[in-house]
Amino acid sequence: MADIMERNVTGQKSGPSLTKKDLITAWLNWMYYFQSCYNYERMQGIGFLHAMSSVIKRLYKDDPEERKRAMKRHLKFINTENAFGSPIVGLVAAMEEQKANGADFDDDAFTSIKAGLMGPLAGVGDPLWQGVVIPLLIVFFIGLAIEGSVVAPVIYSIVFYAIYYGVGYWLFNLGYNKGSEKILEFMESGTIKRMIMGAGIMGNAVIGGLVANYVSLRTVVQIEQAEDKVFVLQTELFDKIMPGILPLALTLGCYWLLKKGVSSVTVILIIAVVGVIGGLIGIL
Repeated sequence: MADIMERNVTGQKSGPSLTKKDLITAWLNWMYYFQSCYNYERMQGIGFLHAMSSVIKRLYKDDPEERKRAMKRHLKFINTENAFGSPIVGLVAAMEEQKANGADFDDDAFTSIKAGLMGPLAGVGDPLWQGVVIPLLIVFFIGLAIEGSVVAPVIYSIVFYAIYYGVGYWLFNLGYNKGSEKILEFMESGTIKRMIMGAGIMGNAVIGGLVANYVSLRTVVQIEQAEDKVFVLQTELFDKIMPGILPLALTLGCYWLLKKGVSSVTVILIIAVVGVIGGLIGIL
């Protein structure tokens, strides 16, 4: 694989070349149809072939036999995250272009590149989108929706897809123009780790604000101290210790239960039962 990385995007082009339209079509086909005909045998293999169709058509339009061979080699197994998997499409397109111009790439070279990169890229892409970006955006725009903003879901979709497709297109061009060395250099540079850490800090701040504003838990316990004086537990104790301490405790308690493996449905039922009992006995 190291030999492939050294050869992938070097050399003078003397034969057929890919146009900007071919490359954009390949990338869009990958982003939209990467899981087309998804199956256990090839996973995203058919989707990857569909992404490469514009590349194959351009490079081998006068060579039907080579076109068939190209389609067969790109039908093999691949499974990765589609936005962070975009550089694989770009890199393979560059290799295919070089092969059409005389580079000595056999079918195993393409398979090795895909097999070597699909796992690490999926390992970065899946947790980044599903564990950081999507929850962070949802938390932020849910706050706007609760306040009555009817456009919050629309803005959420626009922002998410702008980030998603922007990152995917940049990585696609990184793979096509720079090759696998730059892809691995980017993954090992610490940039991803810093992005995840920064997003996590921002997410905690947003969640903290939402807890303070939208999680409601108060006690109505009052203790008579004298004929004309009543000790209100909420205002005289909890609010003086820290305003919002009960909602915070409720949130941390739910988080603790989830970390212990309690299902979210069970946590919701516990909250409902505690709320009903607390209301009936007059403490909540």
